[in-house]
Amino acid sequence: MLSKILFLMSFSLLIASCNETLSTTFTLEEAFPYLNFSNPVDLQSPKDGTNRLFVVEQQGRIIVFINNRNTTTNKVFLDITDRVSSGGEMGLLGLAFHPQFSSNGYFYVNYTASNPRRTIISRFRVSSTNPDSADKNSEQILLTFNQPYSNHNGGCIAFGPDGYLYIATGDGGSAGDPQNNAQNIKNLLGKILRIDVNNPQPPLNYSIPPDNPFINSTDPDVRKEIYAYGLRNPWKFSFDPLTNKLWCADVGQDAWEEIDLIVNGGNYGWRCYEGNHPYNLSGCTGSYIFPIYEYSHTEGISITGGYAYRGNQFPELSGKYIYGDFGSKKIWALSYDGSTTSNELISVCPQAISSFGVDDQNEIYVVGYEGRIYKFKKVTKVEGQKNKSELIRIEKPFPNPTNGTVKIRYEIQKTEFNSITKVALAVYNILGEKLFVTNDEKLNSGNYEIELNTNTLKSGIYFVELMINQQREVFKFSVMK
Repeated sequence: MLSKILFLMSFSLLIASCNETLSTTFTLEEAFPYLNFSNPVDLQSPKDGTNRLFVVEQQGRIIVFINNRNTTTNKVFLDITDRVSSGGEMGLLGLAFHPQFSSNGYFYVNYTASNPRRTIISRFRVSSTNPDSADKNSEQILLTFNQPYSNHNGGCIAFGPDGYLYIATGDGGSAGDPQNNAQNIKNLLGKILRIDVNNPQPPLNYSIPPDNPFINSTDPDVRKEIYAYGLRNPWKFSFDPLTNKLWCADVGQDAWEEIDLIVNGGNYGWRCYEGNHPYNLSGCTGSYIFPIYEYSHTEGISITGGYAYRGNQFPELSGKYIYGDFGSKKIWALSYDGSTTSNELISVCPQAISSFGVDDQNEIYVVGYEGRIYKFKKVTKVEGQKNKSELIRIEKPFPNPTNGTVKIRYEIQKTEFNSITKVALAVYNILGEKLFVTNDEKLNSGNYEIELNTNTLKSGIYFVELMINQQREVFKFSVMK
């Protein structure tokens, strides 16, 4: 999601690398063209045979509708905006349906609240008279823990194939995990948690699974809910329904985004390592599990985890992990055979990618943070056509940081495929609010320079979105006054 790109200290040039090409690729089409959502951050199916989808809106609502392209109406399933503290990375962030939802009506949410700032994991129940409405008064709080900062809240929750509830938590925020929470097994931050919601042990509304890694610790301060640790901000994770593997996308700090396969008791290295690279080795003596795949901030700036594809519509994607990047809007398919990986760029989303979701048939949907839901459509590339990254060369913004103006230089190369180019530019603050935008400008091939006057901007971090034809590039710059 958008707020995951807080505290990135280097800006990013987002152009497809030359080895990320396919003769067959995918475009995205609107899955529900008559529906629009407010800052959606999750999409879930209860898989109860009703063919319904549920979209989580960050401000505190869950919306339900029939999974049909022609649907024109949706309903508010749950509204807890009065309980949710939202904005930036905070809000209603995750939804999971109990495996026996069709009979017990239980579902679980992950949200942030204020006074004090904290994460809450709660159970609700569907209305006894209306399956498209939840009983707002049925909330049972399972778990709560304070958040030292407003960012890195994690948010994803899901039931595993073992029937336990898994919960992703961020490291508590700021930059660089200043409290070293992710390596501290005496708190719940920077972890994947696992709890048993079916067999509570009072006074708790849950119990600890007997094979959790710290179940036998004699230290009373060790949190036995921990399943894995050493994570920075695992915004999204998912289980492969065929292999039961737990895929997790962990958002990086300055330079690297990573994909992990989570195992019981695993330490994934943050803040000692960012991806495969040393970050802060002070006090680091443990044994770490390194990512199966990483990418640098030349390809994106905030990974959004997805799903191993197990649908039937696109057999060429079978078993591949489909994921994206919030900033670059790119979508990839990652193959992993247990030792080596192969990564393919398969599409680019029109909107920032906040989440992915699957329906009852395990077909994947892409959630755009600006309010639209997309699905894949196969297209065939014209052989011999150049990649857009070969047609446009862009230099990094300078000076950066700036206290006056910032410049971006780029070159449009002349080809038989593209002699006239449309260029538009928008500037956003760190909350995702659009500050100004230019209209499309038609340009011939040549060298160009954009100069942004920042005199009206306050000190802080900003993002420039440069759209050249249908290609979007995102840059970060800082204003210091």
